[in-house]
Amino acid sequence: MKKKRHVGSWIYSSLIFIFLYAPIVVLIVFSFNESKSRGKWGGFSLKWYKALFQNDVIMESLYNTLAIALTASIIAVIIGTLAALGLYYSRRRVRNLIMNVTSVPMLNADIVTGISLLLLFTFIGLKLGYLSLLLAHITFNIPYVILSVMPKLNQLDKNTFEAALDLGATPLQAFFKVILPEISPGVVTGFLLAFTMSIDDFVISFFTTGADAVS
Repeated sequence: MKKKRHVGSWIYSSLIFIFLYAPIVVLIVFSFNESKSRGKWGGFSLKWYKALFQNDVIMESLYNTLAIALTASIIAVIIGTLAALGLYYSRRRVRNLIMNVTSVPMLNADIVTGISLLLLFTFIGLKLGYLSLLLAHITFNIPYVILSVMPKLNQLDKNTFEAALDLGATPLQAFFKVILPEISPGVVTGFLLAFTMSIDDFVISFFTTGADAVS
């Protein structure tokens, strides 16, 4: 009976993965198709990739996207990690309140966040462009970093930091040599999440970028 259940679970999981990833595999294969027709195989060719890399507009957009995503992710990781540390050492009531507020941007529809940030930038007189786009990406990435770092902080013993100070370490040394190595998996996860979300986002970028920016 257990064998049958195991085989059934394996078949079910395999079908799910095939359903999810088969279209992606087909797209990848047909990206090397010589023919312009998507339903007809005309032979293997790299001409579409060659045309892609020779398109200045697309390459500029790709460069700007990667630059914004990388910069926003790094800044979001720094701010989010420090914010998580502050929440970790704050009172439970304050921590729970701020964590609930932090989750709001993640639950909001992208169009709501995009319009809200657009109204904010317009209200403070910030010209739409690369700066507004960068600030927008940092804003919606910070919650992902906080929620990635907090579980690792919760696994720490709160006395660890104080013990390092008692042994003669400065607060900065205690953080980099004791706290950071312990929470580094959460920090890396937060960075990867922030980078992925930044690369994937279009709606918020559409509302917060200027007409001259290519992204």
